[in-house]
Amino acid sequence: MFTVALIFAGLSALVHVYIFVLESLLWTAPATRKSFGTTETQAAATKEMAFNQGFYNLFLALVAGAGIWAVATGNEGVGSALLFAGCGSMVLAGLVLLISSPSKAKAAVIQLSMPLIAVVLAAVAVFAQ
Repeated sequence: MFTVALIFAGLSALVHVYIFVLESLLWTAPATRKSFGTTETQAAATKEMAFNQGFYNLFLALVAGAGIWAVATGNEGVGSALLFAGCGSMVLAGLVLLISSPSKAKAAVIQLSMPLIAVVLAAVAVFAQ
């Protein structure tokens, strides 16, 4: 079960790396503006904020990735803690998006569903020991 949790954590990390690319590197690109529902003017005005926000997503992905790596190298306690921190934060960020912007419910569900599965499966695996 813990292996499946790690797979979901890895998928969650990949989604958050993708969000980083959109927000920090491609924010003003037409396809990104369409995805986020912003105009060219809005994207230009919020480019600095999006750049910063993208790095938050990257850091969450790195924490989850470090957890996966730690477990893979035999440090299950450290890896579990990092997985809970990274994926738990992803879930909470998704909930904040859902609550603060109900019109972005689809994006919020995408952002929080896989890390939630990872957290639940990891918790079951850890507490079942």
